[in-house]
Amino acid sequence: MEPTPNDIERYISQGLDCEVVKVSGDGRHFEALIVSSAFEGRTRIARHQDVYRALGDRMRQEIHALSMRTLTPAEYRQAEQ
Repeated sequence: MEPTPNDIERYISQGLDCEVVKVSGDGRHFEALIVSSAFEGRTRIARHQDVYRALGDRMRQEIHALSMRTLTPAEYRQAEQ
């Protein structure tokens, strides 16, 4: 059974303290917006690794592709203006 965007949102939220998690996709390919204060002072690669860690084995087994936009709360507020 392929995961839904809601499943991916739940997986990320369970493994990472997030202010915002929005996921869209078709069951195999997903796009995610993830806002977390845990990203403060971290590189984009480190942020993505945080998300991959939160997803664990699901990233290899259930999710074929995940495109991420990872922002701190301040970056998110600035992007929303």
